[in-house]
Amino acid sequence: MKIGKVSENVLKRSILKQIKTKRKEVFIGAGVGEDCAILSLDGDEVFAVSTDPITGTVNDIGKLAVVAATNDLAASGAEPIGIMVSALLPEEIEEPELRALVQQMEESCAKLHIQLMGGHTEITKSVNQPVLTVTGVGKAKKDNLVTIKGAKPGQDIVITKWIGLEGTSIIAHAKEEELLTKYPIGLVEEAKNFEQFLSVIPEAATAVRSGVSAMHDVTEGGIFGALWEMAEGAGVGLEIDLKKIPVKQETIEICEFFGINPYELISGGSMLMVTENGYDLVRALEQDGIPATVVGKTTGNNDRVVINEDERRFLEPSKPDELYKVI
Repeated sequence: MKIGKVSENVLKRSILKQIKTKRKEVFIGAGVGEDCAILSLDGDEVFAVSTDPITGTVNDIGKLAVVAATNDLAASGAEPIGIMVSALLPEEIEEPELRALVQQMEESCAKLHIQLMGGHTEITKSVNQPVLTVTGVGKAKKDNLVTIKGAKPGQDIVITKWIGLEGTSIIAHAKEEELLTKYPIGLVEEAKNFEQFLSVIPEAATAVRSGVSAMHDVTEGGIFGALWEMAEGAGVGLEIDLKKIPVKQETIEICEFFGINPYELISGGSMLMVTENGYDLVRALEQDGIPATVVGKTTGNNDRVVINEDERRFLEPSKPDELYKVI
């Protein structure tokens, strides 16, 4: 395709025509010449806005873009309304590939009942693979907002589902042939299918109803990075039992194959939660079909400690994600 903004014809037939899911809150959405999306809300509601780049993979990039934006919103107790997408695409991309990317995003939006509200699409020599920057927009009742600073000393720390889901799925898709030299196809296919678990909107909704104090979705830097960020943002310490952190066997096997640490692997699909009674929250989540585990407590000091039997490890600020050692 030609360098620069995509043509109006391409915009109409391969982008705008693919956007079918609508929300009543979106007063003005994507259109030719529209510079902004305009939303209307009720008087006791507030906007929540989050933005994320998607750069680590080209496989299922449209799905991952939607998940990244909406999971951030869910962690604040907000209901996602829609996304805005800035897409920088390499010169060699063909229009059918662009159309497929937009269709992938639209399918993911439809499943979550959110609207692809607009954005910008440009062909540029500055990138050699698609780079998406996604802005998620959501709404929340003021009383339902959840922030990191809500975590207090002496509370339980809960992790939903399993760590490493997103990273495991990305690696399994990208490195399937290598993995099949050691592992059976069933294990690799199961790992690829972890993408079905990546949305944390359902568990966030359950947690908000249960009075959760703080939430943080586990993304780049893995669970160790998310624990540090949550503790730093709230000004609390942590004591975590390493053996209680839930992780799938497929994640362990794939991480061992590539010599990477599953606890520092991008973990979209898992939500970190802090609450007064973690076991009550775990029961509420499990009643909604969401696995969850109490893994430790917040403390009143500044130590962020992971305990593995007799060994005590102090957490450090987030490092570059382990995914980039493989992809």
